[in-house]
Order: sequence, then structure tokens, then C-alpha cells
Amino acid sequence: MRIITAAIAAAIAALPAFADDTEGHVLAFDRIDGIIVLTDKTVWEVPTEISLPEDLGRGDRVLFEYDTAGEDGMTKLNAVTRLATALPEGTDGGS
Repeated sequence: MRIITAAIAAAIAALPAFADDTEGHVLAFDRIDGIIVLTDKTVWEVPTEISLPEDLGRGDRVLFEYDTAGEDGMTKLNAVTRLATALPEGTDGGS
């Protein structure tokens, strides 16, 4: 029985974890609860050990880096990086 249990444990440990990322624009950010909502309505709960820019806000473009377990979904959020800062209200972003 121990051999079977050890074989199952080894098989589970050998399941690959894949690194993945996604990006989007911030619709809302709740700094107290660590919740970021993107404009596509996806909700990201950010662990307290991940540092975020102090002035992160609506309209900023962010990149989420995370690990997945294939079809089982996300296993760990590794980093949140701001890629671009939103223009202030009323600013013309044209060239």
C-alpha cells in the first residue's frame, strides 16, 4: 500500500506548472482588499506579499504574471506590473 501511495504522490508532484501572463486596463482598484477589476470585468485578488505602485488607478495598463496547472487554472499570482499610466481626465492623447 505504501508503494502505491508513494507512486501517486510522485505522479502528483510531477504535474507541470506553467507560467502565464495577461494584461488589461484597470477599471477599479480596492487597495484595502487587494482587488483589481479590469475593463473586461475580470477580477484579480492580489496577495499582500505582492507590491503594487502606490498610485495605481483607473485606466492604468497592468500585466499579471501567474502560474497555472493546465486545465486546473491559476495556482499562484507572481507579479503585477504597471505597463502604462492612464492619462489625466481631459487630456488629449493624440499625436
